Amino acid sequence: MDPESKQLLQNTLALAEENNKLLHKIRGVQRREAIWGTLKIIVIIAIALGSLYYIEPYLDKILNLYNSVTGIEQKVNSSPLQDLLKKF
Repeated sequence: MDPESKQLLQNTLALAEENNKLLHKIRGVQRREAIWGTLKIIVIIAIALGSLYYIEPYLDKILNLYNSVTGIEQKVNSSPLQDLLKKF
């Protein structure tokens, strides 16, 4: 093997090793990004469920109020007074 070919082969080997190191670093960054993204989604879901747990009593009160208002409305609509008003 002539010295020029040997030098080219050594340069190619050095570049391949450098590329390999860079690719391993890039893959590590991708892995950390995937883990971080998953953790962010888990935290967002946990916060949403936790807030729903603490807000649930207030939502129940609002639903009960709404149901009572609609119940009153149905009573008014089905009352004899309403029938009299329709006749006039």
